[in-house]
Amino acid sequence: MLLGIFGHSFAWFLIVLLLSIGLTAWGAFDIRLGYFTPTFSRKKYTAEGRMALTFDDGPSPYTVEILQLLKVYQFKATFFCIGKQVSAYPHIARMIIDEGHTIGNHTYSHPKRFGFLKEREVVTELEQCNLIIQQIVGKNPQFFRPPFGVTNPSVAKAVQYTKQHVIGWSNRSLDTVIGDDDNIYRRVRQKLKSGDIILFHDTSQRTVDALKQLLPYLQKQGYISVSVDDLLNLQEYE
Repeated sequence: MLLGIFGHSFAWFLIVLLLSIGLTAWGAFDIRLGYFTPTFSRKKYTAEGRMALTFDDGPSPYTVEILQLLKVYQFKATFFCIGKQVSAYPHIARMIIDEGHTIGNHTYSHPKRFGFLKEREVVTELEQCNLIIQQIVGKNPQFFRPPFGVTNPSVAKAVQYTKQHVIGWSNRSLDTVIGDDDNIYRRVRQKLKSGDIILFHDTSQRTVDALKQLLPYLQKQGYISVSVDDLLNLQEYE
């Protein structure tokens, strides 16, 4: 009916509106786009073979196994830690720092409704996480990775207030979705490029088992994992 009244101009308006809504939704859930706030998802120009392994949602008992593997291959990584997990496993958080890795902020509680939080609520999550990390390991992280990779105007305003860098990824292992370590390994290997920031989670045995395949492959192919701050040449702590 509206098309009959307003003609083709309404049809074009509707198309543009739907495209705008679709792009906004895509921008909210694909952190690589930097749609709402600047994000760092890979290093475009870097020395051949340099990339960054990153781990979300820890620390956990599995983090210890991952740290042992990283030590064997002399790789460095960045761990985006949940504040509550740092409180639960302070000795593992200290181990991350003592072994030369970087800790980033992954909110205090990793709320499932993170994408619906108001600016003040996001700021509180960030500040509480930073405070716990500061108390436990003496570091105040400048890197933040939003839960689920969600960005929106509230997140953009919050990180502007806290003055933190938003770190995304270019190679996603899907290790919380894929149940088989062989498939996790193959997925990462097939997409691997110099400058990648690779997303894992240090919360399951299948991730540990996938790394047991991936790390020797990386070494054999001449790759080296460095911390995100090293890869991007950014300051990691305040």
